[in-house]
Amino acid sequence: GLLIGALQFGHLPTIFVPAGPMASGLSNDDKAKTRQRFATGQCGRDALLEAEAAAYHSQGTCTFYGTANSNQMLMEVMGLHLPGSAFVHPHTPLRDALTAQAARRVLDLTVERGNYTPIGHVIDEKAIVNGIVALLATGGSTNHTLHLVAIARAAGIVIDWDDFDTLSQAVPLLAKIYPNGKADVNHFHAAGGVAFLVRNLLEGGLLHEDVNTVVGQGLHRYTEEPKLIDGKLQWVPGVDTSADKAVLRGIKEPFQPDGGLRLMQGKLGRGVIKISAVAAQHRKVKAPAIVFDSQEAVQEAFDKGELKRDFVAVVRFQGARANGMPELHRLTPLLGVLQDQGFHVALVTDGRMSGASGKVPAVIHLSPEALLQGPIGKVHTGDMLVIDAEAGVLDVEIDAAEWAARPNAAPLNQAENEVGFGRELFGVFRAAAAPAEQGASVFGPMVGERPAAHGEHAASAVQHAAAQHGETRTSTTQAG
Repeated sequence: GLLIGALQFGHLPTIFVPAGPMASGLSNDDKAKTRQRFATGQCGRDALLEAEAAAYHSQGTCTFYGTANSNQMLMEVMGLHLPGSAFVHPHTPLRDALTAQAARRVLDLTVERGNYTPIGHVIDEKAIVNGIVALLATGGSTNHTLHLVAIARAAGIVIDWDDFDTLSQAVPLLAKIYPNGKADVNHFHAAGGVAFLVRNLLEGGLLHEDVNTVVGQGLHRYTEEPKLIDGKLQWVPGVDTSADKAVLRGIKEPFQPDGGLRLMQGKLGRGVIKISAVAAQHRKVKAPAIVFDSQEAVQEAFDKGELKRDFVAVVRFQGARANGMPELHRLTPLLGVLQDQGFHVALVTDGRMSGASGKVPAVIHLSPEALLQGPIGKVHTGDMLVIDAEAGVLDVEIDAAEWAARPNAAPLNQAENEVGFGRELFGVFRAAAAPAEQGASVFGPMVGERPAAHGEHAASAVQHAAAQHGETRTSTTQAG
């Protein structure tokens, strides 16, 4: 949101100052287990509260690799941070020195200092592609299939999920951070962090080095780490060997050859799935649908014991137009419990899961959403759904004529999404929100609002990154 806002004032120098993560507390794995135990009634609310308080115990971002930490990593790789500042703890001498230096540096980028570098000269097509590549290489939050699209549009650049899919097939996974692994972001930082990541992606030809950043021309500065030496802030070369190959690896020995993000499409529309945390045996699910209009309804069915079977939970009317697209965090422990019990389960929704999408296959951000007459609104309980995350297939086994004739369902509780607790204030934003694949945003250009030639730069940048890794795919970036 801050970056989208800043891009409306593209003539101004801008630096982003990250909070940094809190120190590690209760492990993310143990936190998730406690949530599952609470979901199944094996522990009470006191035990849940104790676990949450131990996990989120101080200032800073949470330590799992969700949206907040994905944001901090992206701002750095896109050249908007001081190098190496993303994952330094709050209230430490190094953090304070970096914050003070950021304030000094942004003044150096003004016309008066002779080094004019406004944010509009930093965020271009190459910077956007660098952000996508870094997201994929680290298994970052799926929220950025919305956020990066909206950011790009605020900068006058059009990308879509085809670009994420194309790059994902060319970019290897170099990090295992919860929920894609056991480690938290502090382990990632200690193993070599962003500096090691950038060094290896540059070595593999997967990042554009020739970009403007807040510390000057070229991304090579982001292979350096900040240190306090004799009380003075200095930058030194980052490590060239990972300190923990279970958390972070080099370009020549990735965890997997692709980024684990897939574009899913078929009769139900277009959505995305993150499979870097999904075991191979769970990436294909064929099961009958059970249709819900809220995550609370899923919880109720779970509590009644009605979900002990193979099924695909279809949770609709969760898009930006319907209810502002909230996080569906409640579904993660429920479906995880059922999968652990041996059932074949999956989620299909026009809502969001964020970095919380983990070991259960979840096709999310389905576009168009149900409130915009998206085909997810045609699904009935009992319809046989087919999910093949490897092939990018999302389908329903039904006669084509019957499917075409089937009407879309109406939301059962839409009034509750529009009235009460100040929801009326945000009605104008819900009504104006773009579809998920266009960033679910009310800012930035819509397709067709700018010259096609400008978008060709983004297509070229996507294709360049894929070609550098031995790929010969054609980018499908839309250009106005």
